Amino acid sequence: MKTIKRHYLEIKSIKDLSELPKPSKNLNLELINKPDLQLNKFFYKQIGKKFNWIDRLTWSDDKWIDYLNDKNVSTYVLKEQNNLIGYYEQIIDEVKLDYEIAYFGIFEEYIGKKFGGYLLSEAIKNAFNLNANRIWVHTCSLDHKHALKNYLSRGMKIFKSENIKINIS
Repeated sequence: MKTIKRHYLEIKSIKDLSELPKPSKNLNLELINKPDLQLNKFFYKQIGKKFNWIDRLTWSDDKWIDYLNDKNVSTYVLKEQNNLIGYYEQIIDEVKLDYEIAYFGIFEEYIGKKFGGYLLSEAIKNAFNLNANRIWVHTCSLDHKHALKNYLSRGMKIFKSENIKINIS
């Protein structure tokens, strides 16, 4: 068992967003209109392997398909020309108009080059453009060392922190 620190962050107004500009002119953020089981699994496994993303590793393809076919789940992919850079999954609470950034990450070779800050800026802007009242995310001490700083730098505020114990193999 290992104790980790988990932070929950939110942003409630586009006015609070400290946007990061495109780090490259050839970037394109795409909404994946038709759920793609293999694409989501690929991002989850490849980006998450260094950060102990383990909760979905036991999911069957049927469970993935059910999740991705939920009308309140969306996947966005950041590309530079045809190169995959990163992604995020967003889950909408239609009643509260809360948008959770459920998974968010970029590939290791793009870390430290402003792609993560740009992707987060776009995720926040996209949600507000879809009439979000609030966008929220959680991160923990297992995530990239700059994850929390990125969320705070974009204007998100911590609304809850906790210590949790997890099994890490």
